[in-house]
Amino acid sequence: MQFLRAANGGGGASAGGWMATAVRHFSRKRAEDVRRINPKVPKEEAVEISKGLLQILKDHGPLTVSDTWNRVKEAGLSGLNSKTHMKLLLKWMRGRRMLRLTCAHIGNSKKFYYSTKSDEDSGGPAVPILETAKRAGSLSPKKGHKMIKQ
Repeated sequence: MQFLRAANGGGGASAGGWMATAVRHFSRKRAEDVRRINPKVPKEEAVEISKGLLQILKDHGPLTVSDTWNRVKEAGLSGLNSKTHMKLLLKWMRGRRMLRLTCAHIGNSKKFYYSTKSDEDSGGPAVPILETAKRAGSLSPKKGHKMIKQ
């Protein structure tokens, strides 16, 4: 029963800190292992589809999932059954380190952009900053966040 008194402040204060750390640790979700994603098609077909998706992302810069889906429909890329299947393949490509996922904070919301690794490394097009925030002051970087280059 001594550990209960320590957690309530009756003994050592370190036990309460340990308990809070343990609760915080076990309440988090485990990170998803993107290397083990099943692309739902044979590997050869997944490689061909990923080449088409890479070409679309190289041509049009960083894109959101919905923008990528619109470009895929325009290009007539075969092998993709649905937007959900495309998202699964994008996650598979991320696990194989073909793509990079970046986040842009816009006011109180976030936008996620897929880009090729060569775009990021060569200083190519960066994630665009949208001017749809409620006030201009909300576009300034928050403490601990990096500024996005344009």
